[in-house]
Amino acid sequence: MTGCALKKQGEKRYYCAVELTLQVIGGKWKPIILYHLFNDGIRRFGELKQAMPNITQKMLTQQLRELEQDGLVNRHVYAEVPPKVEYSLSEFGLTILPVLQSLSQWGRAFEQRIQNR
Repeated sequence: MTGCALKKQGEKRYYCAVELTLQVIGGKWKPIILYHLFNDGIRRFGELKQAMPNITQKMLTQQLRELEQDGLVNRHVYAEVPPKVEYSLSEFGLTILPVLQSLSQWGRAFEQRIQNR
C-alpha cells in the first residue's frame, strides 16, 4: 500500500493518506450522510434528519458544513419564504462512492462473521 508520506492540509500535517481520508470522511455520521446523499439523491435537511433519527440537529448541521467545506457536498439555497435548502453530492463527492461501497461490503461480511459465531 502506498500513500504514507507527509501531506499538508492547511496547517495540519498528515503522515498517511489514510489519516487524511479519515479526517475528511471519518466519524460516526459523515459516511452515513454521504451514503444517503448517494442513494437518495438531493435531500433537504429534514429528510436527512428523518433518515438518521439518532443524529442531533446540531451534529447534522456541523457534519454537513464540514463536508461542504471539504468539497464533497453541495448546498443549494433557494430564495423562497420559507427558506429552502437542498444538499447533494458534488462531482468530487461522487468519487468517494467506491470507498463507501467497500465499507458496505466489508460491513456485510463482518455481520455474517459475527452471526456465524
